[in-house]
Amino acid sequence: MINNDAAKNAAKKMPKTEKINREDMLELTRRMTLSRNSMTRIAGSYMDADGIIDGTFNTNFLKLTPVEKGKKLALAKEIPFSGTNEKLKRYKIPEDSLKPGGMWQLLMAMKTCGLKDDALMETFYDLIAENYQAEHDYAVLVFHDRYDIPAKASDHERLWESEEVFEYMICAICPLKGDYEPEKPECGFLFPAFSDRCADLHAIDIFQADTRRPHTELWNLLGL
Repeated sequence: MINNDAAKNAAKKMPKTEKINREDMLELTRRMTLSRNSMTRIAGSYMDADGIIDGTFNTNFLKLTPVEKGKKLALAKEIPFSGTNEKLKRYKIPEDSLKPGGMWQLLMAMKTCGLKDDALMETFYDLIAENYQAEHDYAVLVFHDRYDIPAKASDHERLWESEEVFEYMICAICPLKGDYEPEKPECGFLFPAFSDRCADLHAIDIFQADTRRPHTELWNLLGL
């Protein structure tokens, strides 16, 4: 974690944010239950404090036991359910960061393949390991979901035919305790942003559990 002086400097250089509609986030989190979720896949990596990868996994979410599904859903839900525009903030990704070879292109590729490309996942873990500042072992968990967004009538009542599909990822970076057991995330993100009930491919929602000492590494990786 960064020290107090670094925290003050980070606050001065904090990138501009855009407003998040809390209702959009609640629409996503209402579905993050054992009976309603549509998560397709979960992948992850376990790191020591120096960023050395101790192990990875990549599996169909449906293959998890009910107990494990519940635990993992709780971790994923922490990101969009956190304090909107406080702990969870939206950032527009600059044009310069949309060029080939950057983090945005990697995230787009990970989303498109539904986390099934292990080479892409390894590249992502390596980038996190090289940049993330931690004083403890941690896990990088990535969830992939496809949400069939129900249409709404003019009176805002829900219709059940799907309007479009919101395909997205949630990344949760969590301290580890015991035998590879992740605790609540200390930071993470939702990509792409969910804005006005559709995807904003040029924006990302970043979560910081401790807003006084944010992990600016995520901003730097995305060129914010």
